[in-house]
Amino acid sequence: MATSSIKDKDYDLISAIYHAAQSDYSCKQYMEDAKKSGDDDAARFFQEVSEHNQQLINKGKALMKKRL
Repeated sequence: MATSSIKDKDYDLISAIYHAAQSDYSCKQYMEDAKKSGDDDAARFFQEVSEHNQQLINKGKALMKKRL
């Protein structure tokens, strides 16, 4: 990253947002799988993880907006 104009801390923030979004996408798929198999406990867990990821994504986006 030394030749880029993006600072490491900003790249790291973008990376964390990206990974939270990937996790959110996966958890939504896992939640659907759990629902299909009738496992309501697992479905609720994946829903909770998805909601947590959404909060982190939104917080990360707000931090990035301050840097633009």
